[in-house]
Amino acid sequence: MFKIRLLLAFAVLLAQIPLPVTAQTLEAVVVSVGDGDTVRVKQNGKNLTVRLACIDAPEMGQRPWGQQAKNRLQQLLPPATKVKLRAVETDRFKRLVAEIYTQDNRSINTNLVQEGNAAVYRQYLKGCSPQLQTSLLNAESSARGRRLGIWSQNNPVMPWEFRRSGKRTTAAKPQPQLQQQQNCDPSYPDFCIPPNSPDLDCKDMPRRQFRVLPPDPHGLDRDSDGIGCE
Repeated sequence: MFKIRLLLAFAVLLAQIPLPVTAQTLEAVVVSVGDGDTVRVKQNGKNLTVRLACIDAPEMGQRPWGQQAKNRLQQLLPPATKVKLRAVETDRFKRLVAEIYTQDNRSINTNLVQEGNAAVYRQYLKGCSPQLQTSLLNAESSARGRRLGIWSQNNPVMPWEFRRSGKRTTAAKPQPQLQQQQNCDPSYPDFCIPPNSPDLDCKDMPRRQFRVLPPDPHGLDRDSDGIGCE
């Protein structure tokens, strides 16, 4: 039990990293979320499209992972949220590529990776601060070990591979237990809870640390971080 608590505490701390002292940071306000790794912000009165640096979220055509990543980013960064941006570069689409931090210095880039909603984009990893590089790699290792998000698949297709393939859509194969029970509550994709079930608590669940999507009718994700019964 102590080991489990220690691992959970470590996962929470992964996203808590200080901004580099020498980094140029910009204050901005979130306007909207485009997909799992793109955000629209207002900075000094101008609208900017920001691509989260050093990570790659599933494409919207990678079902259901792309939509889940977008939903989670919308939870983390609802409209009017104040954020700090550490600019890395401007990409060929004229988007600002940046590390995004909340006002209390929580790394949104790391948050997405540690929950399995994005992978480390190693091709561009050197553009991020050393602190964030370490945080991202540790977060991905944790997510893979816990089989969260995209890592719950046996052979996950990375977003950059999906784009290279030229595919427009792909869907995850349903798990065997879900094939037997198609009438399942979509808020709990890792196992089947029939809709209209009586109110359930964590003690009623067959496992811990599972994915939870809104609206979470049983209230199993009390801190709204996308992981139930932690």
